[in-house]
Amino acid sequence: MKRKRADKGNGIPHLVPLAPQALAILEELRSLTGHGRYVFPSERGGARCMSENTVRAALRALGYSNDEMTAHGSRAMARTMAAERLNVQPEVIEAQLAHTVPDALGRAYNRTQYLDQRRALMIAWADYMDRIRDGAKVLPFKSA
Repeated sequence: MKRKRADKGNGIPHLVPLAPQALAILEELRSLTGHGRYVFPSERGGARCMSENTVRAALRALGYSNDEMTAHGSRAMARTMAAERLNVQPEVIEAQLAHTVPDALGRAYNRTQYLDQRRALMIAWADYMDRIRDGAKVLPFKSA
C-alpha cells in the first residue's frame, strides 16, 4: 500500500471494495488457510503474512522472469488496463491503489475516497478478467 508507515497505522483506513468474484475466491481459500488473521499467511506460521518474496518465487516457478513480471508490476498493469480498457478515471484508480494526492494543498483538502466508483471499478475489473479467462473477443486489424 502506497502510504507512509505512520498513515497506515494511524490514518484513515484504506477500504478495499471487492467484486463478487473476489469474495468467492476468498471463501474458497478459507478451507486452505483457515480462519487466521491473514488470508495469505507466512509459510513459517500464521503470525506473519506471506512475504513479497513468496509471490516473486511463485512467478518464477510459473516461468516469468524478473524482466517480464513482478508482484508490484501487476499493480502497474492493472492501473494501465483500468484506464485504457475500462475507461476508469485516473483519480478513482489512484484511490484504489492507495496513492496519495501529489500536492500538499490537495492532501489538505481532498478527502474523497470514491468508494462507489471504486466498487464499480472492481466489478468491471473482475468481469474483464473473466472475459479474458473465458476467451475474450478478438478484434481483427483492418488491412492497410
